[in-house]
Amino acid sequence: MTAPHNDLPSAAPPRDVPVDWEALEDAFENNAPEVHSYLHLVTGEVLRVVDGIADPDMHTRIASDPAYLRVDPVSSREQYRWMERFIPVVEDTALRERLVRAIDGKGAFRRFKDALMAHAPERERWFAFRSERLRVFMEAWMSAHALVAVPRPRVWTEPPPAKSEAIPPSQELPAARRARVLEALRRQVREIAESLGARDLEKVVAFAEFVRARRAARGERGGVLPEALEPAAQEEPPAVAEPSGEEPPSSQERRAAP
Repeated sequence: MTAPHNDLPSAAPPRDVPVDWEALEDAFENNAPEVHSYLHLVTGEVLRVVDGIADPDMHTRIASDPAYLRVDPVSSREQYRWMERFIPVVEDTALRERLVRAIDGKGAFRRFKDALMAHAPERERWFAFRSERLRVFMEAWMSAHALVAVPRPRVWTEPPPAKSEAIPPSQELPAARRARVLEALRRQVREIAESLGARDLEKVVAFAEFVRARRAARGERGGVLPEALEPAAQEEPPAVAEPSGEEPPSSQERRAAP
């Protein structure tokens, strides 16, 4: 397999790379022999190729592309030293002794993680300890390849266009809500007026005049609202003359009628 471009000319000027630190940290930590990681020098993305899963020609294509730089992960020996250096700073004596036994022999990394599983504070301290050493290792690697980490560009997404939906009545402004109510009342009055006969319509007009006069006497202002159309208690509207032109019969005449 042809080795990809790993080294830049020693006299090359520093090159800015928008590094994805989290992905690069994973690449430096994973030293499995079947996993190969590459840093793209333009985008800062980290490409991971796994033997047996990726396209066999992937390595050849990457080797011919100078924009990719192979990542050399931290060796197992160096990561083992990190565990040795962390154990003395553990405050819990029993846990410290257990970690010493855990890193003895094959499977040390798995046993070390299992021993910290039930101790959340120490586990978090270990993650911070390891991350700090990974960052030092990565910065030294980038400096050796004349790379300078710069902030990654942010991807701004435009908000979706506002939907042209009608504003719910509960969210309308008071003036708009009032105009809407008045317009509905006007339509209702017109519909009622069209359905009434001449005699009923005169009664409605007389009643409305009575209500308007009563409100004017109280010094109220504004148009007739729905509440004003209800007669007040103990107040009777004026009598309405019959449209036939004849005077209505008196109470005596009604009693005398057969």
